[in-house]
Amino acid sequence: MQTTSDAAAPPASAATSAKRTYVRFGILSLLAIGTMINYLDRTVLGIAAPSLTKELGINAAVMGVVFSAFGWTYAAMQLPGGVFLDRYGSKVTYFLSLTLWSFFTLMQGFATGFYSLLFYRFGLGVSEAPCFPTNSRIVATWFPKQERATATGVYTVGEYLGLAVFGPLLFWLMATFSWHALFLVVGVVGIAFGLLWWFCYREPQDSKSVNQAELDYIAEGGGLTPQTAVKVPFRWSNVRKLLSFRQIWGASIGQFAGNSTLVFFLTWFPTYLATERHMGWVKMGFFSIMPFLAAAVGVMAGGWVSDLLLKRTGSLNIARKTPILCGLLLASTIVGANFVDDDMQVIAFMSLAFFGQGMVGLGWALISDMAPKELMGLTGGLFNFCANLAGIFTPLVIGFIIAATGSFVYALVYVAALAILGALSYIFILGDVHRLSLDDMK
Repeated sequence: MQTTSDAAAPPASAATSAKRTYVRFGILSLLAIGTMINYLDRTVLGIAAPSLTKELGINAAVMGVVFSAFGWTYAAMQLPGGVFLDRYGSKVTYFLSLTLWSFFTLMQGFATGFYSLLFYRFGLGVSEAPCFPTNSRIVATWFPKQERATATGVYTVGEYLGLAVFGPLLFWLMATFSWHALFLVVGVVGIAFGLLWWFCYREPQDSKSVNQAELDYIAEGGGLTPQTAVKVPFRWSNVRKLLSFRQIWGASIGQFAGNSTLVFFLTWFPTYLATERHMGWVKMGFFSIMPFLAAAVGVMAGGWVSDLLLKRTGSLNIARKTPILCGLLLASTIVGANFVDDDMQVIAFMSLAFFGQGMVGLGWALISDMAPKELMGLTGGLFNFCANLAGIFTPLVIGFIIAATGSFVYALVYVAALAILGALSYIFILGDVHRLSLDDMK
């Protein structure tokens, strides 16, 4: 039976000879900006924390609970978010997620105490939950396999580049106005971008800008899931079957470990600079740039190396595992900051560790290579749920360590130990990297 897209396609010879368009890179730029806003919204509390805690009378242990609150609902909503994504598609899911998380960011600027701040952090976690599964689905749809690691690196770099570029501005806003201004500015920007997303994003088959040559190129590389694909309804049995694959466990533990390093930088890092290293606002704004720039370079390096290895070896195992494993080992060097006193040496260790963590962002390319095509949203949600348990435990553990010891020494030991755990997971648990299927799950 001939589909509508088949009927509209030009002859094979014409499609083959036509110069293909590059609409997929425009889509990628939308993902990169959205991801940058995502991380600005979840990180701005870390920048505001030194001033906010004094004004609201919140101690380190309680602030650890507030930081962690985002992770509770973010992790809990991963499976529902994945189901919603599979049912309603990328455009609607990302629009609702983006505008709602920006609204809850804005509202944090009006927090008057622990309970209101906790409520808004819960809302932020719920709203952001579908973001990365949607990113993964869009990359798997719009990009051929040989470009996915680089594409994942490009949008993931938004996590770090935004903070590196806008971090000094945010510190200036707080020093000039107040911590309230941080949330208001970032929230309004996010809502505005949500509207832009709605008017600009299209699925490949719906885009009026993409030509048949680009569609063929994407399809030949394993992307471009047909619109007629059967939608599998949510069943807990599918969750159990996904969890029967060692690949899901290995990748999830590794991502949990890498995320623990990321969460430290997104939550406690400004407080570490202010209280452990006694830096002023201007110095903090300058020094905070370096680790985030290093992480941005790590993201791009991981994706570039992975795609290069895939082209040279043809092995997904070598191409995906090697950069992530190296990144986790580098992330463990964060503990070196405990043994130096000079600020530049401290930042050097932090930058090296965050560079390694940036390479771990390649895990999303790995999971998009392995997820069953019919369950990409559910698989991404399950993966992100496991990975973002770090958002629950790491802020809490670090908060209690600081409250108990008055120091970050053992907090850095904890983060480094988890990075080693992640490396061991990739070595001994992950196994073979290949596309899982529903037939294998029967």
